[in-house]
Amino acid sequence: MPFSFISAWKKRRRSNTRDHTDPWIYKPAEYWGIEDQTPQPTKRRHGSSIFTLKEMEESTCSFSDENLLGKGGFGRVYKGTLQSGEVVAIKKMELPPSKKAEGEREFRVEVDILSRLDHPNLVSLIGYCADGKHRFLVYEYMQKGNLQDHLNGSCEKKMDWPSRLKVAIGASRGLAYLHSNSEVGIPIVHRDFKSTNVLLNGNFEAKISDFGLAKLMPEGQEIDVTARVLGTFGYFDPEYTSTGKLTLQSDVYAFGVVLLELLTGRRAIDLNQGPSDRNLVVQVRHILNDRKKLRKVIDPEMARSSYTIESIAMFANLASRCVRVKSRERPSMPECVKELQLIFCTNAKGLGHAF
Repeated sequence: MPFSFISAWKKRRRSNTRDHTDPWIYKPAEYWGIEDQTPQPTKRRHGSSIFTLKEMEESTCSFSDENLLGKGGFGRVYKGTLQSGEVVAIKKMELPPSKKAEGEREFRVEVDILSRLDHPNLVSLIGYCADGKHRFLVYEYMQKGNLQDHLNGSCEKKMDWPSRLKVAIGASRGLAYLHSNSEVGIPIVHRDFKSTNVLLNGNFEAKISDFGLAKLMPEGQEIDVTARVLGTFGYFDPEYTSTGKLTLQSDVYAFGVVLLELLTGRRAIDLNQGPSDRNLVVQVRHILNDRKKLRKVIDPEMARSSYTIESIAMFANLASRCVRVKSRERPSMPECVKELQLIFCTNAKGLGHAF
């Protein structure tokens, strides 16, 4: 990076005459030195509310265990109710000292990017809190939690095939929007797309979350060479990990892994399995285009009456192309959207349902 983002921030903090407990005021990415090699995006369509620590405490009943929704790499997530009565999800940054700088960077990237994006398949950022040393991100509340929990987690009732296809279509639309310039003006690679970052609302509509590792692509370029490979093990694009070359197709690979999770009900990486069966892609890639063997990997907990083998075969074929080793052989996200819509219609028609 051309200059230190943290040192630039500290320098500006020292020259700021406001009291140190005042909330941090939104500044665009280049102010903080984030991805400053990229052009300044177009005008922001909407802003984000700024909250104080006191408001965060009041909305969560002082972060009570009753309001705890879960915990991720960034910290704990709580259910909260704002003074307006709106129910939200509040992510509290809780990181060890060694990761504070990294967390601060992800916090600012997420605020900067989500404040300028607007799509029904992306989780909305309601606001944020940067009160003193405290950092919170406030999102719209997603009643059904994350996709992974519905596939192989704590949820008792497993999703049927039409619901899984609906989720796949929603997530594909969200990624296609990011890749197609959106309001930011240039394509964005999510870089950490996975089943736990696909959230579901009360109608099982999918919305992509967690943009802390998102990358704005250099203007006019389809490849960006990065010094560090970032993301989640099990979803890494093999070409990205071997060369350091990040492309939009890196998201397509991760999307393909999630398609395999939807098909099989298995985790991308399952450490409870033997060494040869831990990686889902390695385990099933060779049989995705073999209809006879394909039946063995369909999630046994999915209602048989909810799917046709034809739609399953089409879905498996798409997933197999998304996880190809060479990025140029993978489909684009807009192509995935079209194919998934066709698969949904094919399944409905085969079951005799109207659509």
